[in-house]
Amino acid sequence: MTQPQPLLLGAVAYAPKVVTIWEGFKAYLGERGFAMDYILYSNYETQVEAQFAGDIAFAWNSPLAWVRADRMARARGQAVQSLVMRDTDQDLQSVLVVKADSPVQSLADLKGKVVGFGAIDSPQATLIPLDHLQHEGGLAPGKDYEVRRFDVLGGKHGDHIGGERDAAVALLAGEVAASWMIAGNHRAFAKEGTLPAGGTRVLATTGLYDHCTMTVSPGVDAEASRRFAELLLAMDWNDAQVRPLLELEGLRQWRPGRANGFRLLERAATEQGFYDDRGNIVADGYRY
Repeated sequence: MTQPQPLLLGAVAYAPKVVTIWEGFKAYLGERGFAMDYILYSNYETQVEAQFAGDIAFAWNSPLAWVRADRMARARGQAVQSLVMRDTDQDLQSVLVVKADSPVQSLADLKGKVVGFGAIDSPQATLIPLDHLQHEGGLAPGKDYEVRRFDVLGGKHGDHIGGERDAAVALLAGEVAASWMIAGNHRAFAKEGTLPAGGTRVLATTGLYDHCTMTVSPGVDAEASRRFAELLLAMDWNDAQVRPLLELEGLRQWRPGRANGFRLLERAATEQGFYDDRGNIVADGYRY
């Protein structure tokens, strides 16, 4: 009997555990009659381009990769779909943190100060924060305040916490007046001791946004996409076989995908000069 050709999924190798994660998902899906294999990429830009070369049917994309894929599809008269998301990918926020005893009490107090950000391509620690300072504080980077980025693992779109942790350390060292990080990392840094308990406070909080999404490439069979989503959405945290996979991938439950949670990042990607409206990379000095 001829075996069906597996549908290929792209994922970015931001950490060694990625292999374990997708080997586990491949086995889980295969046991349920869905043939899937995966290709690992070193960066999201190449992964998105592979979606339009016909190399992969699905891409586990960062939010910034979704923005690019969506723009590239629209420019070609095509469409991509946000198929599923983790429960931990929805309604997130980033925070601007200062020392507890800092004289900085408002965004206006940042004028003339140095502000710490994550990597150049981090949605949560750079692009959305830059957008927040511009739209909520009326502060222009390089004019009203100095930007200090902590570029770690370019091309990974902030799918790691290195840059944010470095920014937090710089805050404690007095190298920056304030630092941006995703709210979950602010809590994690306090728990692990990177930030002293009670030693910092939140100066500002961004609006809500979504993070990673399973993106369906243009032209993929609709029934195959539906079945893939059905199997993922059926994964049960209480299933002893399933829970380790969900834990590794950082979720308790898959949820249907959506695109309305990327609005803040859409605006930031344009106004902060990262992608143009066709998905071309226009960020100065971006290396991946």
